[in-house]
Amino acid sequence: MMTREEALYRFALRMGDNALVLSHRLSQWCGHGPVLEEDMAQTNIALDLIGQARNYLTYAGELEGKGRDEDDLAYLRTDREYTNVQLVELPNGDYAFTIARSFLFDAFHLPLLKAMASGKDERLKAIAEKAVKEVTYHLRHSSEWLVRFGDGTDESHRRAQAALDELWRFTGELFEADEAEQALAKDGTIPALADLRKEWNATVDRVLGEATLKRPDDGHMAHGGKRGVHTEHLGHMLAEMQVLQRAHPGAEW
Repeated sequence: MMTREEALYRFALRMGDNALVLSHRLSQWCGHGPVLEEDMAQTNIALDLIGQARNYLTYAGELEGKGRDEDDLAYLRTDREYTNVQLVELPNGDYAFTIARSFLFDAFHLPLLKAMASGKDERLKAIAEKAVKEVTYHLRHSSEWLVRFGDGTDESHRRAQAALDELWRFTGELFEADEAEQALAKDGTIPALADLRKEWNATVDRVLGEATLKRPDDGHMAHGGKRGVHTEHLGHMLAEMQVLQRAHPGAEW
């Protein structure tokens, strides 16, 4: 049976992985944003997420007790050892795809953090309390841009709808709880993930309504990221992200 410390380790690691992977994806827009303001906005959001990832991975390393720090966990694990949801690892695509991907994750991330901020683990509470302020902005940013695309030109509407249609099958995994998440929800450390779906649905339906976009039908949902089963895209991303540390182990500036 999993101990509380093991459950906390797995959850902190997953939260760190989600933030780290999405941060790297958004950082790839640096210097390539459609307008200067958005170039800066996505860079700042990526920095928020990397800060959250550092906090989670540092905590995970301490819980693990094997002497691994945030850098070891970020740069010296393979894709099968990452436990992020598949949604955040998908390539950026066009800007409508990036915005839709962020929106679908942000709409889940914010209520999760709000609930964690009143949970029983002091370390997770402290991380969540700070992150809530950041992710409140993230959700506002992605929501406003999705409305702008959906209720804009015929072309922007088409691209936004196509992005939602492609991304929708990756949203089910957000609400799937593994053994660690079930254990932590039972003792009040985190919320039951299934309970977040109602607020997520309300946010999604409200924003899609404003954007004149159609909510895709639920169908087959992709899953496996939490178990280390990922799309082919994560391995390529990690190869890029980890190349310096892999080539020069232990290198310091």
